[in-house]
Amino acid sequence: MAILQPLIDLAAICFEKGIRHVVISPGSRSAALTLAFVRHGGFRIHTCMDERPAGFIGMGIAQQTGVPVVLVCTSGSAAYNFAPAVSEAFFQQIPLIVLTADRPKEWQHQYDGQTIYQSEIYGKHVKRSFEISPDYAHSDVQWAINRITNEAVNVAGTAPLGPVHINVPIREPFYPKESDELLRSDSIRIIQRQRSEAGLSTETWHELLDEWDDSSRILIAGGQQRSSEELNQVLARITEEWDIPVVGDCITNLGANDQFVRHHDLFLGGENSAELRPDLLVTFGLSFISKELKQFLRRNPPLRHWHISEDIFLADPTQSMTRQIPVSATYFFKNLYEKIDYQLFTQNSEPENDSSYLTIWRQKEVLSRNLKRNYLQNLTSLNDLTSIDVFFKVLNAQIQLHIANSMSIRYVNVLGADIGNAKIFSNRGTSGIDGCVSTAIGAAMVNDQPTFLIVGDVAFLYDRNGLLIKELPQNLKIIVINNSGGNIFRMIDGPTGLSELENYFETRHSFTAKRTCEDSGIQYFSVNEFEALEKVVAEFTRSQGLGLLEVFTDPYENERVWKELKRLGRES
Repeated sequence: MAILQPLIDLAAICFEKGIRHVVISPGSRSAALTLAFVRHGGFRIHTCMDERPAGFIGMGIAQQTGVPVVLVCTSGSAAYNFAPAVSEAFFQQIPLIVLTADRPKEWQHQYDGQTIYQSEIYGKHVKRSFEISPDYAHSDVQWAINRITNEAVNVAGTAPLGPVHINVPIREPFYPKESDELLRSDSIRIIQRQRSEAGLSTETWHELLDEWDDSSRILIAGGQQRSSEELNQVLARITEEWDIPVVGDCITNLGANDQFVRHHDLFLGGENSAELRPDLLVTFGLSFISKELKQFLRRNPPLRHWHISEDIFLADPTQSMTRQIPVSATYFFKNLYEKIDYQLFTQNSEPENDSSYLTIWRQKEVLSRNLKRNYLQNLTSLNDLTSIDVFFKVLNAQIQLHIANSMSIRYVNVLGADIGNAKIFSNRGTSGIDGCVSTAIGAAMVNDQPTFLIVGDVAFLYDRNGLLIKELPQNLKIIVINNSGGNIFRMIDGPTGLSELENYFETRHSFTAKRTCEDSGIQYFSVNEFEALEKVVAEFTRSQGLGLLEVFTDPYENERVWKELKRLGRES
């Protein structure tokens, strides 16, 4: 009998537990899994022929919904091609259920096609890894598949969120007859994991408030964080009422409040930055983009450093942590504000921290902001910076903005304060260029918002297979900054002076996005002159449906402009 009932029930359990999106890469060994989800009728099925972008499309969907997305692939190297997305999802804490069809173990090393070692193939890059038995007729195996499916979805959706892998060996035959009905059995069980809110004891709060009171210079710094109006409001009250600087990269999503510090990339590289050293550093979120911020904190370690995170790992990139506080940032800062505000009210007193510390940060922030604006106003060449700057000037802030890695995210981290309340996403879990296009595609499929992607030419070309899906989202617009290679290698120390730079680091090329747009039915815009930039950008942003704008810039001019801006920032 080719109806593999436990796999049909696996799909039904996923549905009952709230999963609605499934990304499938076609294959034969995975046929039973594919049909179980397709014929269920309750899922939105997305088909992508290439597993690498398929994984990132699924990750983009889960990034938006916060609900696990199922990935399905066939056996063999197909499973390895999910690995970049799985590792990014792990470090960015995005939930996935990865289902890899497999051949029974007895056929490993028997010259049988598409047979590799798939058990625990993703290693430490998943929260849990399971493997089910291919002998589905046994009642214990049926029980185990039911339990494992429940556990996998529960684990993926428990903070910190992340990917979970189930390897699924399948014996032949696995194709049903045309007349067969694939119906869930009556015996499936749904096992719910009850949610609990992490909190801190009264004793712990007393310890924290004592350390807070003993600290004169307090700095709050945020890493990658989903946009949260509730969190931003309480951080705004803390900086405005208590004179405590709040620093954040563009991916911290602090919103449009000018009270926050967002130009630290420019001024923290200066020799006089030691005066900004904090006594108490409070960090939250995931990774920092700013190398300058990380190096500043390593050179000037605080006396105390609290990190607010529900992560199970002890992440200490500044090499200064003294307390790991395992709660959400919103819970922590809301309770901190309420407790200190009440304490100040009952004592009829003012905060005792050094208010001049905020003044120093603000002075440097305003100076760097004005320096940047004056510098950009005086540029008359078409380069990466002016292209993104003009784009931001015509952009409606109520959008979702995805940024590729390499130089794109660095440019936006300097310019991003000018786009207000745009919600910013970037694959900063592993910070690779792979999957940037596909992640934005997946996000646009479900977010129902104008969605823009800024991406370099190499990252775009690397991931253009994501555009091979049947129905591309019409709310997505892509800006490709084409500087004919990996321009970042001109910007960083090390490869700049090497004779091998162009051929072996930048990998200079003459490819464009035009033919990709023709193949995928995407409106194509291009510009290669500064005088035409604003007009073309305006036409592009006003156009209806899916579109791509390719801006052609010169790598030598990009290098000159970027390094001059950084020099001015350091010397200000």
